[in-house]
Amino acid sequence: MKAVILAAGKGTRLRPLTEDKPKVLVEVDGKPLIEYAFDSLIDVGVDVSEFVVVVGYKKEQIMERYDDEYRGVPITYAHQREQLGLAHALLTAEPYVDDDFVLMLGDNVFEANLGDVVNRQGEERADAAFLVEEVPWEEASRYGVCDTNEYGEITRVVEKPDDPPSNLVMTGFYTFTPAIFHACHLVQPSDRGEYELPDAIDLLIQSGRTIDAIRMDGWRIDVGYPEDREAAEERLAEGAADAEATPE
Repeated sequence: MKAVILAAGKGTRLRPLTEDKPKVLVEVDGKPLIEYAFDSLIDVGVDVSEFVVVVGYKKEQIMERYDDEYRGVPITYAHQREQLGLAHALLTAEPYVDDDFVLMLGDNVFEANLGDVVNRQGEERADAAFLVEEVPWEEASRYGVCDTNEYGEITRVVEKPDDPPSNLVMTGFYTFTPAIFHACHLVQPSDRGEYELPDAIDLLIQSGRTIDAIRMDGWRIDVGYPEDREAAEERLAEGAADAEATPE
């Protein structure tokens, strides 16, 4: 299965850390963010046949650093020339993907059950599967919020709503069939002038596709601000300390 990693962002909220580098090369505990994406997929046992990395801002730094492979997995680069939203970014990867695939945001640090999402995609009943997380209600409006039915299927996604319909939010880890590309082509610009991935997901749902919500077991941090970087380093240090304290 191919894995599409979105890594084109400027990371303006992370300045000054991103003034001379793309967001995904900002280091957390001595390792660039994008390597957490690569490693988390490889280490949870996902059979990744190729990384398709969507690059944009200061793309040369990413391409020069990783060239055409990471830990033996080939890398192909897709160029998003304008920052016009996640659905737009995903469409730049369309020429390189022709089967079920993983989609992952390159600025998240995960210690979670990613393999469960990939395994669900392998079941015939699922057209897509998302890793979702329960957050405090007062924080839900910062994210893409999911509504689910009694079967754990996602029935609606709303991007950063003022009045969230639930406190279940998307985490930035998904599996899809190529049908998502057709939906992305149909999306119209949002009020902020971007082609939003939740709008494409809603089109999938309206067309009768089944999208399963897999609840996160573990943790993740979206590194959007300098304080998020510090929080991720603290969580990683806690995990390393717990691992050392656990007997073999």
